[in-house]
Amino acid sequence: MNILIKNIDLVPMDGKEEVIKNTNIYIEEDQIVHIGELKEDIKVDRTIDGKNKLAMPGLINAHTHIGMSLLRNFADDLPLHEWLTQKIWPTEANLTAEDVYWGSLLSMIEMIQSGTTTFCDMYFFMDEVGKGLEETGMRGVLTRGLIEEEGKNLGKLLNTKNLYKNWNGKGNGRIKVMVAPHAPYTCSPEFLGKIMDLAKELDTGVHIHLSETEKEVEDSLKQWGKSPIKHVYDLGLFNFPTVAAHCVHVDDDDINILKENNVSPVNNPSSNLKLASGFAPIDKMLKAGINVALGTDGSSSNNNLNMFEEIHLASIINKAVNKDAVSVPAIEALKMATINGAKALNWNKEIGSIEIGKKADIILIDMNKPHLYPLHNIISALAYSVQGSDVDTVIIDGKILMENREMKTIDVEKVMYNTEKIAQDLIRR
Repeated sequence: MNILIKNIDLVPMDGKEEVIKNTNIYIEEDQIVHIGELKEDIKVDRTIDGKNKLAMPGLINAHTHIGMSLLRNFADDLPLHEWLTQKIWPTEANLTAEDVYWGSLLSMIEMIQSGTTTFCDMYFFMDEVGKGLEETGMRGVLTRGLIEEEGKNLGKLLNTKNLYKNWNGKGNGRIKVMVAPHAPYTCSPEFLGKIMDLAKELDTGVHIHLSETEKEVEDSLKQWGKSPIKHVYDLGLFNFPTVAAHCVHVDDDDINILKENNVSPVNNPSSNLKLASGFAPIDKMLKAGINVALGTDGSSSNNNLNMFEEIHLASIINKAVNKDAVSVPAIEALKMATINGAKALNWNKEIGSIEIGKKADIILIDMNKPHLYPLHNIISALAYSVQGSDVDTVIIDGKILMENREMKTIDVEKVMYNTEKIAQDLIRR
């Protein structure tokens, strides 16, 4: 279907840091083919009125565990290690494929409704997440989290290999697969070596948690005499394109390693705040030229998947921590959630900005809201004032997934009913 978005204000995120007023966007099938004046020679099947709305690239959630929506508001106000080892991991041991399927669908609804069009997920039963991607029309990276367990490691590696074979490139190219060692504290150097062998065989990237807590760094220094980042660098992990979630407790040497190896850290401000993990030095990373992306982490440690909330926090936390009101300006936070996320996932040639020739992953925001008036500065409004609920329309790969807040590809009531029932049963199990 060919779509015209007419009379729309546009923040293209194409590197020019501009707002284009009252323009038109033409979409043919899955691509953006024209931005500018009206074109009578372009066939249009559907016209969307852009009055009082703003178009921008779909948001990219670069680190998630979307099946964890089943554990939302379940284990709160606990230290991370206790939260993980005494609550989350024991409960996750009882998860079934069906559980993850419905939990993932619930998360996809939440992400679409708040403007996220692409996500990078690390969890279990990732085939079920792939099914959800196909059904909903979202774009995503599937990564099966790999935690070393005696007698199960080869099976987990084979699971990732089959995941790649079954899903990479599917859904008109909307689905990718990467390898995902959970963290250096859950994977020995030997197991990490096997994971890297698989990444080389599949010619794909790596998704990993790094330097999330002080304890993780202290334990690494005791065990290996080096930080987690230096540890995996010495093992050769950064020979592969790497998405590194968190990177909270990093020193200047770590930052240099990340920069020199083109690693993309993913800032997760809500999760890091809630679990008291600390504040990632995002301003220092950006000034070093590092490609910092943005993510929500899972719904159990956030407790939502609202990327506009993450943009807001990303843009203000470093200001307070650094006592510098110009740390991480609004435009940088928006880049983290769009083009930087696309670069992290090696998708920037197709998504992350609104440009001719790129995929039509576009969100329309209803700007006719009291909390957005007066509109002195649209870039500021996007970072400091816009809410996820202001997203009116979501287009992914040229298909309308939500319009006027109405979901087009998912039965919302059915998903909410099933996930509530499944979540209660999971806790009983």
